[in-house]
Amino acid sequence: MLCSLQEDLKAHNISIGRDRFYDLLRRHGLLLRKSKRRAYTTNSYHHYHKYPNLIRGLIPNGPSQVLVSDITYVWIKGNDSFAYLSLVTDMYSRKIVGFDVSGSLEATGALRALKKATRGLKAHGCIHHSDRGVQYCCDKYIKHLNKCRMAISMTENGDPLENPIAERVNRTIKEEFTNDKTISFSSLAEAKKELPQFINFYNTKRPHRSVEMMTPEKAHQKTGELKRCWKTYYRKRPEVALEKLN
Repeated sequence: MLCSLQEDLKAHNISIGRDRFYDLLRRHGLLLRKSKRRAYTTNSYHHYHKYPNLIRGLIPNGPSQVLVSDITYVWIKGNDSFAYLSLVTDMYSRKIVGFDVSGSLEATGALRALKKATRGLKAHGCIHHSDRGVQYCCDKYIKHLNKCRMAISMTENGDPLENPIAERVNRTIKEEFTNDKTISFSSLAEAKKELPQFINFYNTKRPHRSVEMMTPEKAHQKTGELKRCWKTYYRKRPEVALEKLN
């Protein structure tokens, strides 16, 4: 950039070195900001079957009725790459019931999180809700859902409000457990060691306004509608009966 300006600078009898030139631009806010890298976790352009949204308007009245899944990313600053956190959350209690930290976006990470969530779960009649990403539509993932006799539900329009609980949990984990609102680790091994500690704190220590100021762990032991102390994502529709879940 400086080379291309040399003729103009000489014409005005200005002599300036590269470092001083860039310091001057920086001081006046004239440097172009480097765009931040972003990891994309959802690829909905695939040949696998996509399922309809079964939870629109539905309000669960107990745990293990609806599980919501999503994938978020964390930055590995040691090698300027990303790790991927797959989460499965109980919609009623907000408890994270399954998770996995992986170095890739392959479906194996999401599947490991699902298997943890369904271990010991009487899943018959439970709804599994996710976006239409290839990880959730692929044969191995659908096979496990069918094995557990879970109803399969997916977003239909790519709108985050179709999977708000999962989106909110992702944001909470990423924003509330670090000072700079950006989770970063020096290595994948460090991410695998520390993220479970974040999740344990989230489940057992952090009260939620959306579950009567209980922790997700405590709310998970309840039944009956929980009073929410803030805006609900779902409008109550009496015609949507929970016999779907039985």
